Amino acid sequence: MSEKVERLTKFVAYATALQGDEKGEAQVFCDRLFQAFGHRGYKEAGATLEYRVKGSKRTKFADLLWRPRVLIEMKSAGEKLEKHYQQAFEYWLQLVPRRPRYVVLCNFSDFWIYDFDAQLHEPVDRVSLEELPQRYPALNFLFPDDPKPQFGNDRVAVTRAAASKVARVFNSLNDRGIEREQAQRFVLQCVVALFSEDIDLLPRGLFTSLVQDSVSGADSAELIGGLFKQMNSDAPRTTGRYKDVPYFNGGLYEVPARITLEPKELDWLVDATTENWSKVEPGIFGTLFQASMDRRARHTHGAHYTHEAEIQRAVLPTIVRPWQRKIKEAKTLKELLALRRALLDFRVLDPACGSGNFLYLAYRELKRLELSLVAKVHDEYGYKSRRKAVTLTGISAKQFFGFDVVPFAVELAKVTLMLGKKLACTAPGSLDTSLTYAAGRRPCSSRAAVGLRKPNFSTSHSAL
Repeated sequence: MSEKVERLTKFVAYATALQGDEKGEAQVFCDRLFQAFGHRGYKEAGATLEYRVKGSKRTKFADLLWRPRVLIEMKSAGEKLEKHYQQAFEYWLQLVPRRPRYVVLCNFSDFWIYDFDAQLHEPVDRVSLEELPQRYPALNFLFPDDPKPQFGNDRVAVTRAAASKVARVFNSLNDRGIEREQAQRFVLQCVVALFSEDIDLLPRGLFTSLVQDSVSGADSAELIGGLFKQMNSDAPRTTGRYKDVPYFNGGLYEVPARITLEPKELDWLVDATTENWSKVEPGIFGTLFQASMDRRARHTHGAHYTHEAEIQRAVLPTIVRPWQRKIKEAKTLKELLALRRALLDFRVLDPACGSGNFLYLAYRELKRLELSLVAKVHDEYGYKSRRKAVTLTGISAKQFFGFDVVPFAVELAKVTLMLGKKLACTAPGSLDTSLTYAAGRRPCSSRAAVGLRKPNFSTSHSAL
């Protein structure tokens, strides 16, 4: 057993014996954690306990801050860490300059590790206390020499790899003279198909098998183009290769792209199918859109990828905090149900929506608000009241509006929101899954959102 593993094993034995009291044991837990990672203690490492975080209204206290490495926020044993995401994120926003790179939420038995600079809405890894001696590389940033951490849920890394693989196909099509708009449309249709077969919106492995058959000599324009044509049809097939392919009504497939691919392009597409597209962020569409525009077009249209943490600077004060305050201040079931209806009437407009990243993030935050409202009804009132709160239609993509001068950007925005809705419905621990379980109902099935409602986007060719 290495010295690292031995120290961490001793720490696990020590921490397991604690009661998990946030007020009485969080500080000694953090101190022993630092010792397990090779420091004499948190103070000797240069960290601060109960660091004052000055907000707009009052000062709050972060459990441990070690600039510029990590912020650790402790919660009592058994606490659901997802409930404290917003608190940790807002602490992190306030900690400037020298904002810590990582944030850890811990309830004495689980470590949820966030890298808000890269992946905003879910941890880059989750490590249980018992796993720590084997999974410690996810917390490498706690070691004195700061080796690069190794995360098990780094969606940004997956997204970057997946984007680069399909981008090679686009660049090759562009280089051999395929019209740019057609190449863009084909690559985006491929990306949606790759994504959809990995989240069971398409039959599992269908797109992959079509690409592999094309490598073996079949006509790629016929096979892959045929799939795209069927994805635009509301008449389902009952037999053949395209059986059980649902109708994609977002507009992207209204013009199915048919391109005969060269052998190297097919090889790159086969390589792209090996990625786990269920872990790809819908924001990939914005990245691809930016990459597929030449430099002059990006400058002319002001197209650029805005990081989620920057988008949150607008979303938090205009959407999240006002609704959080209303939900917190609601004292009766009648007030909560009125808020539920008002939430469903709430509209969001982005007058220069680009590929829809702002609207996607706003959609996700409204789903979180919806979940917190229903959870409050669940906690404070009976089953019948709970049913009243959730029988209303949930947050819909129809509540989001956007304009853009680039028609292709509008299609990107539609797809980004529709797939964001699908992920909210089906991903483990997702928002809609949590919402339906809170209501005492079964979560939506993998096929429930086939006819996804289109968000309200349009193309504007005049200055706004």
